[in-house]
Amino acid sequence: MDSSMIRQAIYGTAAPIPATHRYADDGRTPNSRHPVLVYQGNGKATGGLAKRLETLFAANDWPPQWRGGVFGYHHYHSVSHETLGVACGSATLMLGGEQGESLAVTAGDVLVLPAGTGHCRIDASADFELVAAYPPDQQDWDLCRPGDTDHAAACARIAAVAIPPQDPVTGTHGALTMAWR
Repeated sequence: MDSSMIRQAIYGTAAPIPATHRYADDGRTPNSRHPVLVYQGNGKATGGLAKRLETLFAANDWPPQWRGGVFGYHHYHSVSHETLGVACGSATLMLGGEQGESLAVTAGDVLVLPAGTGHCRIDASADFELVAAYPPDQQDWDLCRPGDTDHAAACARIAAVAIPPQDPVTGTHGALTMAWR
């Protein structure tokens, strides 16, 4: 199954348009000048979704790295962008740091988090599982926590993170390539 067929099955269209969310530096969580992209699944994709998301991400040069959940504490990554694809279940995540916004996610949803974006799990269903992927030159992600990480140093690392040439969901002509320039 090629990537456009996978997108069609998950989103009901070969070229889904993501919602965008922006978060400012709050002095503890740097966040990013780039928006978070949120692709909402169509609710029809079931069974084998983790593998389909991994295939989609890999086809768009964002190699999948792990399956699991989101930490229940506020954190961010200062040396990599991150894609989180909800493979099953549902959760409420807090994006943007401790004063950010909560976002409900469910199977088929994909979040593209630019480096520095705070995220934390507020609650999740028992079957909640994600697929996580990173650009090829950003596989060695770090784990930064507000208050425990030197904020100025993290901001400098975030500013140096390269923008990937492809969107993990829609490829070379996707939303990331336009929204993050």
